[in-house]
Amino acid sequence: MPRLERIWIKRRRRAPTVDVPRATLIAGSGIDGNADRGGRRQVTILSAERWAEIMAELGANIDPLVRRANLLVSEIDLAESRGRILRVGCCVLRVRGETRPCERMDEALPGLREAMRARWGGGVFAEVVTGGGIAAGDPVEWAG
Repeated sequence: MPRLERIWIKRRRRAPTVDVPRATLIAGSGIDGNADRGGRRQVTILSAERWAEIMAELGANIDPLVRRANLLVSEIDLAESRGRILRVGCCVLRVRGETRPCERMDEALPGLREAMRARWGGGVFAEVVTGGGIAAGDPVEWAG
């Protein structure tokens, strides 16, 4: 069953991301307490399976926390999902596009940035349509 595996928050720009067991999504803003809020890129989402594929390709095993995304989901294919609606627990997110990996990925692991470019390996960014509380373990599904 597709689910929310992990939640990460950055308290300020360029700060490390930290695991949290639960968070509050705010409609039109993003994650309460996260440094990056507002605009079209309110929440970033990474696929656990796609991350595992990239790690296998590179012969590595680093924590997906280094991606600096906000949500890690499992059993949901994020590729080519622009415009789709994703339900995370009681919240509704609209995927706005692909999150392109930056040079910081190569600082974590040489070659990671290039490997993430294929098949939306960097995940997606979304806007919060309906906010509320989320927690690791919440169900995740595509609407429609």
